[in-house]
Amino acid sequence: MNFQERKKKILTAVYETGSLSVFELSEKLAMSPATIRRDLHDIAEEGLLLRTHGGAMKPENPILTSFVEKAGVRDAQKDRISKLASEQVADGDTIFLDCGSTVFRMCTYLKKKNDIRVITNSLPILAELIDIPSISINLIGGELDKSRKAVHGEKAIQHIDSYHVRKAFVGVDGISAENGLTAHGEHESSITSAFIRNAELVFLLTDSSKIGKDSYIKFAALSDITCLITDSEISAENENKLAKNGLKRLIIAIPGV
Repeated sequence: MNFQERKKKILTAVYETGSLSVFELSEKLAMSPATIRRDLHDIAEEGLLLRTHGGAMKPENPILTSFVEKAGVRDAQKDRISKLASEQVADGDTIFLDCGSTVFRMCTYLKKKNDIRVITNSLPILAELIDIPSISINLIGGELDKSRKAVHGEKAIQHIDSYHVRKAFVGVDGISAENGLTAHGEHESSITSAFIRNAELVFLLTDSSKIGKDSYIKFAALSDITCLITDSEISAENENKLAKNGLKRLIIAIPGV
């Protein structure tokens, strides 16, 4: 079992109970105490757990920055959102796809499109689409973020700025009527900002758990995006507040539709 697999099991166990000791985790997950201690140290460094004397506990506001961790959260909602987003892509389109886990799920549906060009900083998207004859891929160059499995940095931004596309599909860490689009870090926010300014139409894909919440860095206004695609759990209050503060269009993914 590699570190990412162990990390997912450890996070699931601790998040379910709130806190566990090294020995409780060792017994529960059939791993040695030494391995658990080493992994807890590395996971805590990412901000996903808080170390305690003899174990670890769930932080009050865990920040799921790893692509691996994000990819397994709210699966059903993300699938419906990504399906609706893919319906906005026409044959022959050139599109930006960012490294978000919901955007990644569009790949399943994009494989059915004809003659599209994808410009992306996401290695999982590259791996998923590389063998599809009907899809051309332009991989953005720059510095690799191993945790997010994505390319970031100034070189990546320069790469994006050299293109102009019809449509961009991006994710977000938080969106609110008060502060617009927000992100946990400068790397991701700068890449998303570059996508936004170089696309005619911008589709923001996010599940409703991120709506009405703010993160660390403000990087775009509601009016900068063409359409928000989210799930049916969005509250009427948030829907109204977003509309009153500049959101142009909202598409809701309804179960069974």
